[in-house]
Amino acid sequence: MTIEPTRMLTGPGVLRVVWLPGSDQLQGTCHCGAVHIAEGPVEVWDWLLAHPVGHEPPPAATHVQPVLVGAGV
Repeated sequence: MTIEPTRMLTGPGVLRVVWLPGSDQLQGTCHCGAVHIAEGPVEVWDWLLAHPVGHEPPPAATHVQPVLVGAGV
């Protein structure tokens, strides 16, 4: 019995490593979309685990009220 996945995990904690068919390479993908291709698992995981440094969420956007100039009100 084979169970096929019905969805793929996503989110800020998900790092993905896939084998590139027809090659001896692995592709690591960070949750931010950055990609690194490496010859071996150690290299790709070293990059993935070091890459998220600086991936803190952006500061909350502050809403700026537009100022209407010359509205005559």
